[in-house]
Amino acid sequence: MGKQIARAYRGRRLDVVVTMDHGFVFAADLVRQIASPLVCHFVRELVSDVKQGQHARREVFFSGARPDLKGRDVLLVDAVLDSGVTQEFLLRRLGESQPRSLRLAVLLDKPDGRRVDLEPDYFGFQTASNQMWIGYGLADGSGGGRNARSLSAKRVSASNRKGRR
Repeated sequence: MGKQIARAYRGRRLDVVVTMDHGFVFAADLVRQIASPLVCHFVRELVSDVKQGQHARREVFFSGARPDLKGRDVLLVDAVLDSGVTQEFLLRRLGESQPRSLRLAVLLDKPDGRRVDLEPDYFGFQTASNQMWIGYGLADGSGGGRNARSLSAKRVSASNRKGRR
C-alpha cells in the first residue's frame, strides 16, 4: 500500500493525518513504506452520546490543533472503516482547509457496516462487519490486546457492536 500511495503522489510532500487511538501502529508501519516526503499530524476522536429529548445521538469531536492543509496533499489514516461516520466527519473537517487532494487509507475495510456513502482510497483487507479485530494497535472491549503483533478476529453479536467507526 505504501508503494501505491508513493506512486500516486510522485514525490510531492504528503501530509498524513493519523487518528489516535486506533490507527497509530498501522500508520507507523505505513509511513515507513511511503517513499515521498511527508509530515504527520495526529488527531484524537472524542465520541459522546447526547440525549435530545426522547432521542439519543452520537457526537464526534476531534482534539488536537488543526493543521494548515491549504493546497496540500492529505492522507487520512485510520485502522478500521466500519460505519464510516467518524471518518466522513473528519474528512469534511479536513476538507474545510481546502487541500489539493484528500484521501483515506485504512487497514481494515468493513463495507457491510457502512452507514454513509464512503469508500477508502486505500485499504489492506476487507472483512465482515460482525468481527472485532484485536492486536496490531486495536484493543478488545476492555482496552487490552493492542500490543499483540498480529491481528486476530473475534465474532461479535449485533447488540454488542457499539462504537463502530
